[in-house]
Amino acid sequence: IFTKQLMTETQSSFAKKRLAMILAGGIAGVVVGLAGVYGVSTLTRNAGGDAVCRPAVELAMKIAPFARGEVAAVNVAKSPLKVPDLAFQDSTGKSLTLEHWRGRTVLLNLWATWCVPCRQEMPALDALEQRLGGPGFEVVAVNIDTRDPDKPKAWLKEVGVQKLAYYADPAAKSFQDLKSIGRAFGMPTTLLIDPKGCEIGTIAGPAEWASDDAIKLIKAALGQ
Repeated sequence: IFTKQLMTETQSSFAKKRLAMILAGGIAGVVVGLAGVYGVSTLTRNAGGDAVCRPAVELAMKIAPFARGEVAAVNVAKSPLKVPDLAFQDSTGKSLTLEHWRGRTVLLNLWATWCVPCRQEMPALDALEQRLGGPGFEVVAVNIDTRDPDKPKAWLKEVGVQKLAYYADPAAKSFQDLKSIGRAFGMPTTLLIDPKGCEIGTIAGPAEWASDDAIKLIKAALGQ
């Protein structure tokens, strides 16, 4: 009887341990799955980005009424998000990151020559930079063509884009980095970023950036 009771208790203990292991494995699987879907940076909430980016959300709420007409597709930030310190190159091949623009508001645009909507909005981005570009604001258009690095430069010259500085990410890693935090779904992708590197608004797809609607939106973000 004692032996039978001991075997029963041992089996019960083993069953409990097995159940605990299954539950732990299931929880770990859910965590891994969430990380794969939303990105590790989303789960970690930007490692302190919340506090520094709260003012950007407050600003986003103030400019929300200006997201209309030609820029109605702009989604203003509803929760704090620190934009990854994306890396790319300037026209000379010098490595840069978004950190270079700290202290300035940036309209970051990812584009490619194979993207028809990107090509269509590039002259408007050039016009926006000409009108509002300065010490406090810059349109940072980053080309992500992965082949023939001379093609984007030649195309910009051909269509008369002159005010935009040339930036390129031939590995297209910047797009993947934004995709990992749910801010890049297609091309073009554009983010309005505050001087601390925080998201103010995002738009998937093209916009008429030289329009009065766009000018009013950007001026509102600049406090003008």
